[in-house]
Amino acid sequence: MVGVRVEMPSNNPIVLLRERGGDRYLPIWVAGPEASAIAFAQNGVVPPRPLTHDLLKDVIEALGRRLEEVRIVAIKDNVFHAQLVFDGGLVVDSRSSDAIALALRTGSRIMGADEVLEEGGVAVPDEEEDEVEKFREFLDTISADDFDKGSPGTSGGGSGPSES
Repeated sequence: MVGVRVEMPSNNPIVLLRERGGDRYLPIWVAGPEASAIAFAQNGVVPPRPLTHDLLKDVIEALGRRLEEVRIVAIKDNVFHAQLVFDGGLVVDSRSSDAIALALRTGSRIMGADEVLEEGGVAVPDEEEDEVEKFREFLDTISADDFDKGSPGTSGGGSGPSES
């Protein structure tokens, strides 16, 4: 898992999953509250009272069960579908965002079906990923004051992928 990002210019949150041993990423658009729940779990933020995903984790543990893995199993009408796979073989359908938030809280692995990676995955070769990371580091070190406001050609703009 790479983490939660914000897709520009729409400001829609995306969970970005990375293929192990490969160069594909799986961008999954999620709602704001689920993006926050995922980011909280990824960053180890513990709220003063349990959020819904924390409560579900506690219920699973209280029942003596274990979430073994989360599977992203399908894309239907641009919506990702997931399954929670519990010990003993029990499988429960889930929204992908809820499944990811729960997996992060329980330490469960997140798996993407080959068909999902084929349909929704985006390949980013390692050398491009290095360039993207260098650019992110550069953006973290600059401020608006670093730009000469009077220079031609410094106006921004552009677009990224958007959800249809």
